[in-house]
Amino acid sequence: MEGSLSKWTNVMKGWQYRWFVLDDNSGLLSYYTSKEKMMRGVRRGCVRLKGAVIGIDDEDDSTFTVTVDHKTFHFQARDAEERQKWVHALEETIFRHGSRMRWDTHHPSPTIKDFDNKVSEADAYLQIMIDQTKNLEERIKTMTDSDEKTKCQLILDHANIMLDNIKHSIVLLQIAKNTAHPVNGIYHQRPGPSHIVASEGVVVPTSLAVPDMSYSSSEGEEDFYDANDSPFTPGSQIPTPTSIISFDNDPQTPVPAGKSSTPVLANSTRQKSIRSRSTNLEDLDYDALYEESDENGLELESHGSVIRHLLSQVKIGMDLTKVVLPTFILERRSLLEMYADYFAHPDMFLKIADIKDPRDRMVQVVRWYLSSYHAGRKSSVAKKPYNPVLGEIFRCHWDVPNADIGTNDTLAEDGPVPWCKKSQLVFVAEQVSHHPPISAFYAEHYNRRICFNAHVYTKSKFLGLSVCVYNIGQGIVNVIDYDEEYFLTFPNGYGRSILTVPWIELGGTVTIGCPKTGYNCTIEFITKPFYGNKKNRITAEVFGPDEKKPFLTVSGEWNGVMEYKWTDKEIEEQVDVNTLHIIKKQVKPISQQEENESRRLWKEVTAGLKFNEIDRATNAKQTLEQKQRDEAKERKESGNEWQTRLFTKMNEDVYLYKKPLHQRLYSTASNT
Repeated sequence: MEGSLSKWTNVMKGWQYRWFVLDDNSGLLSYYTSKEKMMRGVRRGCVRLKGAVIGIDDEDDSTFTVTVDHKTFHFQARDAEERQKWVHALEETIFRHGSRMRWDTHHPSPTIKDFDNKVSEADAYLQIMIDQTKNLEERIKTMTDSDEKTKCQLILDHANIMLDNIKHSIVLLQIAKNTAHPVNGIYHQRPGPSHIVASEGVVVPTSLAVPDMSYSSSEGEEDFYDANDSPFTPGSQIPTPTSIISFDNDPQTPVPAGKSSTPVLANSTRQKSIRSRSTNLEDLDYDALYEESDENGLELESHGSVIRHLLSQVKIGMDLTKVVLPTFILERRSLLEMYADYFAHPDMFLKIADIKDPRDRMVQVVRWYLSSYHAGRKSSVAKKPYNPVLGEIFRCHWDVPNADIGTNDTLAEDGPVPWCKKSQLVFVAEQVSHHPPISAFYAEHYNRRICFNAHVYTKSKFLGLSVCVYNIGQGIVNVIDYDEEYFLTFPNGYGRSILTVPWIELGGTVTIGCPKTGYNCTIEFITKPFYGNKKNRITAEVFGPDEKKPFLTVSGEWNGVMEYKWTDKEIEEQVDVNTLHIIKKQVKPISQQEENESRRLWKEVTAGLKFNEIDRATNAKQTLEQKQRDEAKERKESGNEWQTRLFTKMNEDVYLYKKPLHQRLYSTASNT
């Protein structure tokens, strides 16, 4: 096979065109600066494929890597189809030249016990590595000697790379186990040139064969990467080796001093004392459970359990979106309550209605929107909120201190939160659909004559060591006095490093636009790149009507400092969201809530998580889910469709609040 690919080089520090020739007989991937050079035999370099490992990027469908003898070559195809052709051809060649393990009667397939021992051993070493790297990080923070600090940082970088390798090994070992010993029967697939038939009749992909390691060279061009010179910086997302698994039945890593040579399940004997503590249900203050912060995040002792829980569900060919997350990594609040965080700075939202100039109003919408995301992260650890059940409702309100919120302080009895005053910002959310999962939420301030309506369809996707949540939908800011509507969309969420300490980042393009005035904005939430180590970055451009050049640009971090620069005047402004005061939302006590309100629905799950009584939390969660399944079955048998309570379905996946503020104000004015 031959053809053109782009190749990352250290010389030019970028992607360079190369002509590649794959020689299946010799097991070499040779490359030339052009096809003409290939015809003349002027080779630029080559990669020996014996013992190589193919890696693909879970977020880029055109790039792939070849790693051999601690050197990694990075390639880029034109599209996903071309990449697949190259990866398939390379796999065939690697197997032909690298396999030294044959699945026959002389070498029977490993047993489930063999696999379990290997996974458990890797899991145990992962715990040791996590503890040691964390201790090293803390030590580096206190160092004053710059030379010593540099040396320790180098060790830490290598340790983080080793952590990634251990994580990948655990994932691939579990996939190998479930292929050789499927939970639900034999993995059936017609044997082809890239498959081996095991002695028990199990068809095993060549990706499970064990290759020998061999030397690879790059002749005339220093364009490979090693641990000290890689576009994948320590801690960044490294392409997952998905094609070849190298492992040996004999452990290569010596057992650390003081540790048993018998593989041990991490966290199998270490139990938090708080887990055994019982709680008196009569004395328990459920409201306080929701008010307490979740700062500590996931305990390191739980990592082994997280890994085993996730990997135990992985089977070849399965829909990875079906993987169920363990109860103990939930966030202790419903997704509906999480949406209320958009109004953690209610004063910034209400200010939109006070501004007279349409251009400045657009800027204020952008300011409010960009400042709304940092408040949603209660912990540095990414945790998953409860999936709302169908018909679930969440209601709250905010008091806005030091703000002129109008003289009308009577109750807005016809509003979404009837016990609140017209001088308060109120919020209500409802889970309007379960398949697909759609949440709708609405907020309004009666006196300021401004409201917000949104619907979000969440769609999850497993990306190897990451989870992506696509937020499909839109929100509408309605400034009633100016008859303006601002339409906005939402970024995607990514849970990274889900096998160690998961962290959250946002990604994707977001738009904000006002059809009436023509002002619009494009925001880019930038995920952590391969090159560099910046996280949580955003860029934004705000345009006037029919303008091609922005009059305002914004750059920085959505959870840190953002710089606002006006291009038509020399004005710059910095906004640090961490210095903005978060105004606490007010929620009615659980004892006074309806049965389907979020905090009352999930109170037993929340209590179980708070006191680390995982069985209690899991049982309460399963009870809610089973009730939802039973109700769905009853509706199906009776032929009744689910009826939403607060929102009306306008068309596919679009829901609007039934009695928005502008309609009620118009009705009142008409009656008058």
